[in-house]
Amino acid sequence: MLQYNPLLVRREQVMSQESLIEAETGAIPEKTEWALNQADALAEALAADKDRLFGVIQDHREEVLLAALRNPSLDHQHLLVLLKQRALGSVITALYAGRRHIEAYAVKYALVAHSDTPPHIAQTLLPLLYIFDLLKLCYIPGVSADIRLAAERKIVQQVPTQPLGNKLTLARRGTSAVLDALLREGVPAVLEACLANPHLKEGSLHQFLTSSHATAESVSMIARNSRWKSRPNIRLAILKNPRTPLIWFTAFLPGLPAATLRDLLASPRLTFAQKDLVRQARFHSQA
Repeated sequence: MLQYNPLLVRREQVMSQESLIEAETGAIPEKTEWALNQADALAEALAADKDRLFGVIQDHREEVLLAALRNPSLDHQHLLVLLKQRALGSVITALYAGRRHIEAYAVKYALVAHSDTPPHIAQTLLPLLYIFDLLKLCYIPGVSADIRLAAERKIVQQVPTQPLGNKLTLARRGTSAVLDALLREGVPAVLEACLANPHLKEGSLHQFLTSSHATAESVSMIARNSRWKSRPNIRLAILKNPRTPLIWFTAFLPGLPAATLRDLLASPRLTFAQKDLVRQARFHSQA
């Protein structure tokens, strides 16, 4: 027994109307021709095999794409092609509601990265992504500020449990917020990678130098770095750290203003040996 198919019935109705108008006027009206094309496209979207379906999802008509989501041949490869399009708001909502279509990890990532994905859907899928895919989201232009911020937070939460290799990669590629979290780890190799990252802010490095996380080794690493060692605020932070090796006092104290030397002598954080070098520098500046 033949099953009732409303799309095919509609197509037959359109074709009957076309024949009647063509017999009377000798031409097919534009609106009727559009309706026939629409019916054909919807029927194709529902029944196309896997190969033809790749062509169907190139269609920009919303109703055609929604019909394609109901095609039993649809798989994640089709969806990845579909999600390269724009203006997919209601299509993405329907796709997410279907659930079975988003089981593939690549589809989850593509949905979060898509500029048309509603925030509540993106926020729900975000925790399911791998840490380096979260990092990619931070640099995709179309990703909203809220999603970018949420991705950064998720990365920062995962930093303590990451192996050293992942931390080094994050230090080289991370955003400023991720670098702040890595600096707090105090791992010398990670710090060295952070220092070369163009996203590292001077304020973050200054905060690290004044914290308990800065060791003699890490201070020396910053003091030797060609990008940072000549910045006045960084030099001063180095000189105010009680763990700074004496060699950096010898290198950085000459030429400092008398008021700065006086402030260093008044600092309760410096060791006796450090203050002795400051006194010597002050003496030479007054001579």
